[in-house]
Amino acid sequence: MPLVAHNALPTFERLRRDGMTVLSTERAGNQVIRELHIGLLNMMPDAALEATERQFYRLVGESNPIAQFYMHPFTLPALPRGDKARAHIEAYYESFDSIREKGLDALIITGANVSGPSLADQPFWLPMIEVIDWARDHVTSTLCSCLATHAVMQFRYGQTRVKQPKKVWGVFEHRVVDPRHPLVADVNTRFDVPHSRWNDISRAQFEAAGIRVLAESAGGGVHLAVSPDGFRTVFFQGHPEYDTVSLLKEYKRDVLLAAAGQLPAWPPFPARTFDAQSRALLAEYAGRLRAGEALDFPESLIVPRLDNTWHDTAEGVVGNWIGCVYQITHSERGLPFMPGIDPDNPLGLA
Repeated sequence: MPLVAHNALPTFERLRRDGMTVLSTERAGNQVIRELHIGLLNMMPDAALEATERQFYRLVGESNPIAQFYMHPFTLPALPRGDKARAHIEAYYESFDSIREKGLDALIITGANVSGPSLADQPFWLPMIEVIDWARDHVTSTLCSCLATHAVMQFRYGQTRVKQPKKVWGVFEHRVVDPRHPLVADVNTRFDVPHSRWNDISRAQFEAAGIRVLAESAGGGVHLAVSPDGFRTVFFQGHPEYDTVSLLKEYKRDVLLAAAGQLPAWPPFPARTFDAQSRALLAEYAGRLRAGEALDFPESLIVPRLDNTWHDTAEGVVGNWIGCVYQITHSERGLPFMPGIDPDNPLGLA
C-alpha cells in the first residue's frame, strides 16, 4: 500500500505529481490494512533537505504492498540551518522527543555534510548518537545511509572511516556476496548503486567488527551490510535513493565551485554516469567556462541522456527490509527487544 499523507508536507504533493499514489488519512482509514511508522532522521544540508526527504519517501512508498506507511521526518537542532530550511522543518517536521514518546517501527538515518576530518568533532555527533542508541532498544531496525553508516561503525564498533586518494563517485556495479540473507532475496546478483563520498569503511573493517557484508563493488567498495545480529542495523555506503539526475546536479555544483576558484581542481566525471555525447558536451562547456565565457550549464541537453540502472534493485532491497520489519513487529512474539525474540538473531537466521 502507499504512503499516507498524514500532514501537509509538500513532498506528498510532489510525489503525487510524479505519479505515486499517496492516500489521505481519510482514505487510509477506510483500508483494512496494518500501519508501519517509519522515522526519517534527515541530516542533509539545506540544499538537499527536501530532495533527500522525497527520495526516501519514494523508496519506501514504492517498495512493498504489505502496509500503509506513515513517515515521520525529524532532524537535529545542532545542525546549522538557513531561514527557508528552518521554516520547512518547523512547519512539517516532528521533534525527537515526540517521536520517542510515540515510538517507531523502523528508522532511516541519512548522511550529512561534515567539516574537518573527525566525525566526533561535529556538532551533531552526540545528538545523533542519542538517537541511534534509543533506536537500538526501541526500533525494530535502523537503516543507516552513508555518513550515518560511518558514524555507527566508529562509535559502536571502533572502526574509523579512511579518507580515499580520490572521491568514490559515480555508478558502480555490485555483486551479492551473501545470497542467503532475506534483504537480498529475489535481488539481481549483479546490480548498480550510485556512490558519492571521500571516505570508506573497507570490507576488512566491517568483518573485523563482526558485520555481515551482503553486497560490494570492486570500484565502490562495500555497499550493503548488516549488524552481527543480522538485522537490527542495516548499513548503506552507497546512495540507492538517488534520483536519475542526482549525480549530474552534484557534478554541476562542483563545476561551478571550481569555476569560482573554490575547489583546488576541476572535477572529474562521475564513473559510468554520462555517455560519450554528454561527456563531449560537458567538456566543451568546461572549456568555454575556463575561457571566461558566461553561459548556462547544459543540463537540459544532458538529462534526456541519463539512465537509471539502480532504482529497481533499491526498491527490492528496501521492500525486503520493510517486509522483515513487518514480520517482526506484527508477529505474536512482539518486537526484537521484547520477550520471545532473540535480540542476537531477530530473523532466526541460520
